[in-house]
Amino acid sequence: MTDNADRSPVATDARPRLSTRFTEALGIEYPVVQGGMMWVGRAELAAAVSEAGGLGIITALTQPTPADLVKEVERARTLTDKPIGVNLTILPSIAPPPYDEYRQAIIDAGVTIVETAGSSPEPHMQQFTDAGIKVIHKCTSVRHALKAQSLGVAAVSIDGFECAGHPGEDDVPGLVLIPAAADALSIPFIASGGFADGRGLAAALALGADGINMGSRFMCTVESPIAQAVKERIVAASELDTNLIFRTLRNTARVAKNSVSDEVVRILNDGGQFPDVQPLVAGARGRKVFEQGDIEAGIWTVGQVQGLIHDIPSAGEVVRRTVAEAKQRLQERLAQFA
Repeated sequence: MTDNADRSPVATDARPRLSTRFTEALGIEYPVVQGGMMWVGRAELAAAVSEAGGLGIITALTQPTPADLVKEVERARTLTDKPIGVNLTILPSIAPPPYDEYRQAIIDAGVTIVETAGSSPEPHMQQFTDAGIKVIHKCTSVRHALKAQSLGVAAVSIDGFECAGHPGEDDVPGLVLIPAAADALSIPFIASGGFADGRGLAAALALGADGINMGSRFMCTVESPIAQAVKERIVAASELDTNLIFRTLRNTARVAKNSVSDEVVRILNDGGQFPDVQPLVAGARGRKVFEQGDIEAGIWTVGQVQGLIHDIPSAGEVVRRTVAEAKQRLQERLAQFA
């Protein structure tokens, strides 16, 4: 399916105002963030989101070297003069990337907003703070959010169990996690996992969040650099078409349901260990999915929210109609209590 038509019930030509603590802290127009995604967060997509008033994010480790990251940020700046963030995901690895060099590249590029994820941002906070960079830390629990708050981050992105990628091991969905975070945190926070449209933004705001982060929804846009076949697969899929892999290893990841992820689940459920599935989950195979469009080539990440994604619009259209629909939904619901 390649239909790019707007299926939203709301008009998108107006630019409603929607200011929250998050937009004020980050200097953006709308509380809609395009999350940092491996192989997806490149200049064209990030710039399109930011130009529409949201916050686009370039993924640092998608770039092969720190110098390439600086060039990618510069390329994004030729497409928009609005704020753009960079994601730096820190994960345990046998051969870890040069995180310190990527951090310095972010600083050298003049980036003012960073999304950290994967593990504690503490090793990076001093240099980012000294450089005037505001940090949004992505986490999957209230306790981790409180730790990030104590480290001085500007905002938190709280990721519910519905999300793509790593949902943590607590299995707490957004309907509980978002208000729990609202009760505990004093800094702005945005809700992640399960958001695709204005209904989700309205719900997140009602639950106490200051905005939303969307990953899978922005994967499925015109500017997203992944293959058209993958976008069409997301449109065709339902909320049931994901697998949770690595559950038995206590390193859960939500990925697209295909023959490869089915096999990974089977092997691990039968008592296998990581070496038994390592060839199946190699990152190079996942990259092949995104670049060549072979959805059975490897493991690739998408969230349950794909069941709410029905078209392939521009990224700017996603931002505009999400905000417009959220405003309409909130007004309609409040009118019922008038």
